[in-house]
Amino acid sequence: MSSEPVSHRILLNHAPPEAFAPLTLSMLAKLGYSILSETEFAQRSELERAELHIVDERSLAEMPDGAGPTLPIVVLTGRHGVAGVDPRIVGAVRRPAGMHELYRLVQAALEDTPRSAPRVATHLVARCQHAGREWRAAVLTLSESGCLMRSAEPVVLGACFRMSFELPRTGRIGLDAEIAYQLVPDVGVIFNSTSPADRQAIASFLNEALASV
Repeated sequence: MSSEPVSHRILLNHAPPEAFAPLTLSMLAKLGYSILSETEFAQRSELERAELHIVDERSLAEMPDGAGPTLPIVVLTGRHGVAGVDPRIVGAVRRPAGMHELYRLVQAALEDTPRSAPRVATHLVARCQHAGREWRAAVLTLSESGCLMRSAEPVVLGACFRMSFELPRTGRIGLDAEIAYQLVPDVGVIFNSTSPADRQAIASFLNEALASV
């Protein structure tokens, strides 16, 4: 099982290890975001460039203003968030920063078509039901908000249906779903009105998949 590949990007880290939740950095690396210290970045190829700073709020004053364009900043902060106005800051996350929260901010800051949730490649068999008809399909990628599905049965854009699939540690979960787009020969599915328990089950599955070697 592997994460869905995204474009490789380098983020410069100015925060101590304890500012991140366990496995956050390794999971983001699997999603295409290498989070490096300035020393680590200096050892990389001169052709590579950094695209964003991750800064502990307590070190924010040490960041040089610089002249001309500067990299956007995501701040790791306390419960009260960031104070003051700094145009470089694109968002803030409470310490210790979790993977999902950081992922959303980095996607919003860097990607042309940002995702709200990470997705991983899967090999799950889904049971689909609509208008008295039942069929099986393959879930190729999965996120908290939807999936990429391959179906031998014809489906139409905008169709709403019920789907269910087994997660290894949780068992079978059932979801209300809708065909949102085509990625030929597959279709993109969004989940509607997902219960907190099912969303947590999917999140746990994603975390385990991203944390595995």
